[in-house]
Amino acid sequence: MLNRKKALLALEDGTVFEGVSFGAEGEVFGEVVFTTSMTGYQEIVTDPSFKGQIVTMTCPLIGNVGANSEDVESERPQAEGFIVKEISEIYSNWRAEFSFEEYLSKHGVVGISEIDTRALVKKLRDAGTMRGVISTVDLNPESLVEKALSGPKMEGLNLVDKVSCKEPYEWNKGTWVLGKGYLERSDFKYSVAVLDFGIRKNILRNLVDAGIKPVVLPAKTPPEEILKYNPDGVFLSCGPGDPAAVDYAIETIKYLIATFNKPIFGICLGHQLTALALGGKTYKLKFGHRGANQPVLNKKTGKVEITAQNHGFAVSEETIPDELEITHISLNDKTVEGLKHKTKPIFTVQYHPESSPGPHDSRYLFREFAKLIADYRGF
Repeated sequence: MLNRKKALLALEDGTVFEGVSFGAEGEVFGEVVFTTSMTGYQEIVTDPSFKGQIVTMTCPLIGNVGANSEDVESERPQAEGFIVKEISEIYSNWRAEFSFEEYLSKHGVVGISEIDTRALVKKLRDAGTMRGVISTVDLNPESLVEKALSGPKMEGLNLVDKVSCKEPYEWNKGTWVLGKGYLERSDFKYSVAVLDFGIRKNILRNLVDAGIKPVVLPAKTPPEEILKYNPDGVFLSCGPGDPAAVDYAIETIKYLIATFNKPIFGICLGHQLTALALGGKTYKLKFGHRGANQPVLNKKTGKVEITAQNHGFAVSEETIPDELEITHISLNDKTVEGLKHKTKPIFTVQYHPESSPGPHDSRYLFREFAKLIADYRGF
């Protein structure tokens, strides 16, 4: 057993949890949220949608399969901090290259363990997400609560600028194959412009699997520049923060809807931004949807999809414009999970069909995007 330093987690309502540190030492601020995923902790911590947040794992034991250089959704961890009941000091997996704690420490991510995560999650479910601070350097509870209260709220916060790429780039690697890794592909049928609001790598991999070559563009790329690529479609990515605060993206999507007569597909933040561009509104959920086990009803087929989700905002059903129809709804709280334009080739979902490491129920959406592109190209 390692000799670990004392650490505190303080919430804005005055609640303080005492535990021990793992990963890096220091002090971090963020919105404290929880995810019900049982697997994929490395994909979770590297998901750009967790920017500005401290993530609590409801699964009690984390780190037992270690970490590697492949199972990442971005180049480095994006979550501000990590909370677990127990961090495994022993890891065992044939793909592991180092421990999860070593990975967090290398990238400066502060973690706290040996706290009652069940009590924390119950508090967040009852009261809603709250601002919080993890610290190994300031162990004064009153001081930490004040720091939590002084931090910015998620409402009105644009975090896209912190995670979007700085320069355009192309992607050609598909999803992981046993014994082969991520295979490169060159036989693309179509090319799409991807607006990067906080793209997950597995989205790009699934586009490649569907025969689509992604050209990834910074979030602030002017719409005229996007059209210069002459793409067969446009993909609107996921991302962190309040969608209503990303005003430039809303204006870009308005322009594309009016002038780009080719398919548009949006996921998560891209879904919310599309609704805002067409006159809808979004609102903050009490504690959000985060996990790889969220049931969604496909209204067209009547089938239930088990989905991966990570969002703290949702589209208000009462404000959805007439030109959009609801295609998917959450079976947990009946919130809007999918939209489709009635006359234009535009569709969006709130959840994550790329779902790394799983489930894979919704990956058909990438094939539907490819089919829609083929229909509009005539082949």
